[in-house]
Amino acid sequence: MKTLKNVLSGVAAILIFITTSVKAQDSTVVELKVKTSSVCGMCKETIEEALAFEKGVKRSSLDVKSQIVTVTYNSKKTTPEKIRLAISNSGYDADDIPANPKAYKRLNDCCKKDKAIHE
Repeated sequence: MKTLKNVLSGVAAILIFITTSVKAQDSTVVELKVKTSSVCGMCKETIEEALAFEKGVKRSSLDVKSQIVTVTYNSKKTTPEKIRLAISNSGYDADDIPANPKAYKRLNDCCKKDKAIHE
């Protein structure tokens, strides 16, 4: 009986390892330039929150100083184009896709393109 439990525990551990490995293979990372439109912590929060709701995005992080957002996503569920569109729809430029004008107008004044990078 003890041997059967050991075997089942070993099989369970192997299945967990395989499942984790397969999930890790689905992850792709892309870096996108948000040009001159992300200037503060509020911009960071807005962009990362918008990407959190994008299907397939696992995590994102905007470096305000470099204006680069790094996105880890499942390539079977989304694409860099859809990620760029999600950023645009939150009011920010993403690579060569300009910010959605209506979303841009809703941004806080400190998040406008004419502002310098600030805390």
